[in-house]
Formats: sequence, C-alpha cells, structure tokens
Amino acid sequence: MRRRKLLLAGVLCASLLAAGCGTSGSGGSSGAAPGGQGFTPPKLEPLAALGQPEGQLSVLAWPGYAENGSNDPGVNWVTPFEQETGCKVSVKTFGTSDEALSLMKTGQYDVVSASGDASLRLIASGDVEPVNTSLVPNYADIQPFLKDKPWNSVNGTMYGIPHGWGANVLAWRTDKVTPALTSWSAMFDANSPYKGKIIAYDSPIYIADAALYLMAHQPDLGIKNPYALDEKQFQAAVGLLKQQRPQVSEYWSDYLKEAQSLKNGDGVVGTAWQVTVNQVQKDGAPVQSAVPSEGATGWSDTWMLATKSAHKTCAYKWMNHITDPKVQAQVAEYFGEAPANSKACAQTSDKNFCAGYHADDADYASKIHYWTTPITQCLDGRTDTKCTDYGEWTRAWTEIKG
Repeated sequence: MRRRKLLLAGVLCASLLAAGCGTSGSGGSSGAAPGGQGFTPPKLEPLAALGQPEGQLSVLAWPGYAENGSNDPGVNWVTPFEQETGCKVSVKTFGTSDEALSLMKTGQYDVVSASGDASLRLIASGDVEPVNTSLVPNYADIQPFLKDKPWNSVNGTMYGIPHGWGANVLAWRTDKVTPALTSWSAMFDANSPYKGKIIAYDSPIYIADAALYLMAHQPDLGIKNPYALDEKQFQAAVGLLKQQRPQVSEYWSDYLKEAQSLKNGDGVVGTAWQVTVNQVQKDGAPVQSAVPSEGATGWSDTWMLATKSAHKTCAYKWMNHITDPKVQAQVAEYFGEAPANSKACAQTSDKNFCAGYHADDADYASKIHYWTTPITQCLDGRTDTKCTDYGEWTRAWTEIKG
C-alpha cells in the first residue's frame, strides 16, 4: 500500500508564487502569446533527438513512484531500467508539492513526478521544458483524456508524460447513511444530518471542492473553473467552508488515518481516495463511494523534465520505461491509482483492479476537475479580472480551520 501524498502542507511563500506564476517576468518571451492558462511560458525547445545515455539519472518522486527494492524486495522497477539502459538511478522522495518545487529549483534533479498543483508553477518558472513525445514510444498508449490538458500542456505543447490519476470521491458508511449519496450536499449543506461525523481533506486546495459544489448550487456566482476564482467567488467558497467547519469531525492528509476513522465509525461521510475505500472495504467495514452529480476534484501526475538536466537521454528513457504497460500496472497496484497507459490493465495481477479505479472510463474521468495551481491570471480565460492565487488560498485555509 502506498503512503499517499501529504499534499500542500505549509504556507506557500510569496516569492515562490511570483517565480512560479509570472508572465514575461518569470522568463517568458514578451512577444509570445499567453497560453490557455493565462501566462506566457518561457520559450524553450524540446529535445530533438536522443543521444547516448549519460550513465546516470536523478529522480524526484512521490513515495511509491520509483521503487528500487529497498522498501520491499519484491517491488522494484528501477533496477530493470538500470540494467536495460546503463543509467544509474538515484531517487529522492518528497512529501509535498511545495517541497518538490523547492528541490527542483536546486537544479540537482533530472525528472520529477509533478501533481497538477505544482506543474503550472514549474512550467511558468522555466524549471521544466516541453517534451518531444515522439521520443517516448509509450506515449502513444497514454489515455487520450490525460493528454494536452491545462495542468500538463500550454498552447498544445506537452510539458510531460502522464503517469497516474484518481478522483477525490465521496465515501460513506452504508450502515449509517441511507439512501446512497448522490450529492456533495451531505458534506456542505448547513443542515446535513451527518454533523459531527464529516471527514474533510486537509489542504488549501480543498477550497476547490467548495467551489465545485457552488458551481452547481449557486450558478449566479458564475464559477466555470473551481481553480479560477475571483474575489467574490473565492469569498463564497471560503464562506461555505467556514460554515462547514463546525460539522467536521476530522481533517485528514494521511489516507490511513481517514481509513481508520471510517472503519471505526468516527466519521460516516467524507472526501476520500479510492484506495482508502478499497482498504476499508477489505477490512470489512460497510463503506461505499461515488463521484456525485456535481463531479469531483482529483489528481493527474506528470513526469516532467528539468530544463537544467544534463542527463536528458536517460530522462527520456525513464519516462518511457515508467509508462511501459507492465511497469504502469505494477506502480498503479502498489501505489493505489489508475494507470495512464491504456494497455496497463491487461498486465495487473488483480484483473478487477482497473475496474475499481475506473482506469479505462473516459466518462468517469471527464467528471473530474484535476488539481491545478490557482494563479492571478484566471484559468477560465477571463482577462477582465484577477483571480485569487494559491497564497491567498493558503491564508484563507488557515482562517477556515481556526
């Protein structure tokens, strides 16, 4: 089982936001057209052709993404890569996206497994460069619904190779909650019958969950993208979370703690990952989950290449290796997520694994609003107003929790 992300902890400093979310001031060409995300990315060219492998590779990854057998002798997809390519791999794991951003700025790492709350900042700051997908044969089999998306591309140019994804689902105990839930109202309604038994995700990015709910229930606010909130929309989402605060029994960032809460019945309704639900069900607790009618937030991770990398051929070979169907199947089952490679499901040891994670379900994936860094340039395309950035989200989250 994976030790899933303790995401987005701590306060994001203003200087990091400026470096990660600027326009021409962060290295972009002033004559270039802004991307669909509202900022001008630095003008960088992808690698044209592979050379001789450089003999080494430094990988920065979420725990569970680049296993070399040191944690479990039976879990190792680094050694076969080293034997095949001659690229000796060193792995550094990180616990939060902000930590990954800081580490990438040192220039010591060749590739990083970036979540959507970090990828735009890496692109805007010039710390990662576009990728030539034709040099990654396995890219052809990546699910189409993960390609050319706002968190991994700009103006149709890919800045990485998709790795894995998942939704933040609504989970509930079926012995305490009837009928089956179909809306996030169970979490956000002021009169929720589950007051004091609600479990919520502990992160500033959770503000997007409130915004997603308001998209459906207060359309007059005009929210089109839960990560693009002007001041009025932002205050509405923050207000909803402040209203929810007294009803929340626990905020979680470690999925194992949430699993324990659901198993014990301390919480009966909550935001969860599918791996949490699967674990609790395996332990015998009566828990069900769904993506409600309003949709859900979620994550899609991307392998990105450092602009300063001196080992780019090894890096490209790694991005191809880690998205190989067999390796993708191994990582997905170990980590607890849907694999990006469409051929991976045929390689899983548990033949029901991909069905449980909706890996091949494009309709399911379309209901997910994947984590994307909130920046002042509105991600929904508006140019007549400024949106709230992640620094503001972080400060508001501190106020919400009190």
